[in-house]
Amino acid sequence: MQQEEFRATSSVTTSPHIGQRFQVLIWTCLDYDLAQSAVFYAERYHVMDEQNHDARHLYATALLRARQPHSALYVVSSTEHAKCGGCLKIKGQCCMALSRYRQAHEALEAALEDTNVPSPSVDLGTARAFSEEAALRCRAGTMAMKGNLPEKATASFRQALALNPLLWEAFEGLCLLGTAPEVDEIFPPRFLPIKQAPPDEPPPTTVMPGPTATGAGFFTPDVAQNNNILRGRKIYPRAFRMDPPPGPRDLLATNDSFLQTESSFLQPPVARGLRTGNAAAGPSQPPARPLSSADETGPVQKRLRSTTRQQSIEMVKCKPSKPSVDEPLKKARARPALKFANIFSSPGRRSQSIQNSRNTTGVGKNERHPGNNGVGPRRSTRLLSGVTSKPTGKHPPLRERRRQLTTSRSRSTESDVEEDTIPTADVASSTSPTSNAQSPHSDTSPAPSNWTPAHEQAAQEAYEREMADYYIYDLMRRFARATRALSVYDCYSCLMELEHIPSTHQQSSWVLAMVGRAHYERLEYASAERAFRAARALEPYRVYDMEVYSTLLWHLQQNVQLSFLAQELMSINPHSPQAWIAAGNLFSLQKERSHALACFRRAAELDPSCAYAFTLSGHESIDEDLDKAISFFQTALRADQRHYNAWYGLGTCYLRMSKIRLAEYHYRKALEIHPQNAVLLGCVGMTVERRGDKTAAYSLFDQAVRLAPDNALVRYRRAKMLISMKRYQEAIEDLQELRNTSPEESNVVFQFAKVYRLMGNEVMSAHWLAIARDISPKSVNKLKKLIDTVKDEEVRDDQMDEG
Repeated sequence: MQQEEFRATSSVTTSPHIGQRFQVLIWTCLDYDLAQSAVFYAERYHVMDEQNHDARHLYATALLRARQPHSALYVVSSTEHAKCGGCLKIKGQCCMALSRYRQAHEALEAALEDTNVPSPSVDLGTARAFSEEAALRCRAGTMAMKGNLPEKATASFRQALALNPLLWEAFEGLCLLGTAPEVDEIFPPRFLPIKQAPPDEPPPTTVMPGPTATGAGFFTPDVAQNNNILRGRKIYPRAFRMDPPPGPRDLLATNDSFLQTESSFLQPPVARGLRTGNAAAGPSQPPARPLSSADETGPVQKRLRSTTRQQSIEMVKCKPSKPSVDEPLKKARARPALKFANIFSSPGRRSQSIQNSRNTTGVGKNERHPGNNGVGPRRSTRLLSGVTSKPTGKHPPLRERRRQLTTSRSRSTESDVEEDTIPTADVASSTSPTSNAQSPHSDTSPAPSNWTPAHEQAAQEAYEREMADYYIYDLMRRFARATRALSVYDCYSCLMELEHIPSTHQQSSWVLAMVGRAHYERLEYASAERAFRAARALEPYRVYDMEVYSTLLWHLQQNVQLSFLAQELMSINPHSPQAWIAAGNLFSLQKERSHALACFRRAAELDPSCAYAFTLSGHESIDEDLDKAISFFQTALRADQRHYNAWYGLGTCYLRMSKIRLAEYHYRKALEIHPQNAVLLGCVGMTVERRGDKTAAYSLFDQAVRLAPDNALVRYRRAKMLISMKRYQEAIEDLQELRNTSPEESNVVFQFAKVYRLMGNEVMSAHWLAIARDISPKSVNKLKKLIDTVKDEEVRDDQMDEG
């Protein structure tokens, strides 16, 4: 089922309907000042076909409205050889926003000289993807979130999504607030659209000019009253069909019925359209023309059917009470299962329907006209319905036989399938005005299949429109699941969801930046750095998420790359908080704390709701002024209560102040927000260890190592805990792992010397102490303290054993 869905959705990307859907959605967002939503949808549209001028213009326009003129200029300038008037016009607007007036003049002059047709990507007038009320509620939620009113912001976002789930800013706001519901609640799953196919059993239709030919006349006896006719006859199997309920159904009900939905699971939707021209597709196809003389003068091998037919006639003759009723029934039952016995039937017997056809049409007529069972049909009606002129006769009249023989000979070279699909006009041509007036029940007679190429084209267009809507809806469900998973810091689920989106969207800067953030939160710095670098290669002027990238480079100690990033961001937009945060991280890496604090303060001034700027200011002040650092962290929490870095900073401050209970409280608050963070687990373990609960502390350290096996800090703390618990061999294993990953870390070497001294191995202890002196010559005092501490612990242990 997933493979079929993937094939169906992958083919819709080339449909023009999906472009129209995206254009309406993007322009609606732009008209209602939802610039971030417009950028998101425009990027989805652009990555599907980067050579599409409409998608390029919309993406550049959305970036320009979002105050990203550098990125917009890059989009329209990336293809110099394929520029059009629309690209040049947008380029002029970008240059004006950047105060590059000469370049703007050149671009506008070139746009005037362009002879190509302007891009049709303009405002689509009254077409709107959602109402203005939904947009206003979304913007109200955004303002409430920035004004530190989380409850009102949540209510506004939920109301906006209830009006239309495609408001991306509303869903993203709920994720930032940590109140996003399950994705299936906002985006309930939908079934894959099914293409409308020609009905296997056409429903009754209303034809005002005259009667419509049927295979069994106006009246058909009830099934329960004539079961003896079918005795002794072989019943052929039917092909994957269910009998619809009796009574007429209109065309819309037939195409959208439960029967059509069930049959779609048996074969692909497109394949069903092939049944339009195949008469053998269903056993109850409607008649296409009246009986011809080929019924009696057909080939020899087809005369094998006449014996059975004659026996049926003789059986009917035994009932003289209803001759005019049994004769049409005999004709209707004389040819069961055409698709399985084609070589034994005559070409003209298409008008005879089988038992199931009688059940769905004739019974309903008997219920409506119970008093007409003994009235024989008129001659003109019998000519139309394919019944012989005499109710008990064996052959049609000579005049009618000659007329039908001429038609039969002109079509003798056609195949059985072609004869079964003759247009209805050939039958209707023999209808006279008199017969039209004398057909009282022709308005409810079942009509033959009139599925024309126009119907097929209309069904295909409707199917493509439904597939376009389904593609966008399903794409939004996937992005929503990934965004919600990242908001609750379930980074592994986020990465898995991003892997299941279409490959064209995986190579977009938005997705790559999201992958980088997920790896960063998992403390996988190398993978995160690769993802951010790829995102900047696709969008060199990207500003969003660059504050996380700059902190990542700070952790990796990449001074040159961080300096280059800070300078580029400053040249792109010096009024963005991301640029000043990158500059502050650069000064922090260079140990220039005063300059770093000045940059972080400037970032907070540009965006007072930027909690990250206050948090970094607190971390920069923690070594000099704990009270000032606590004030910064508290300000960050007032801006964003879910900023776990600020909770972590407060815990660190209280731990340095030896306030163990307060430190543990703030660490646990941070851990509630980000339960998958190994560093936070290690910090909680440190506070628990300070309280004297070594077993609980070791459990927390062990859980942290399982979450992040490559994290050296939590493994080092677990090794120290194992040493304190006198589990020396396990501690040596952890220390050896740390030695392999961080060979120049002197603390690991000191712990090796300590554990061997405690084990009584003086030779190995002296060996590791010598290595420690080579790695860190300035740590002689630390080594002496280590040796004295180990001796004191040995004396204390001996005294406890003696006591």
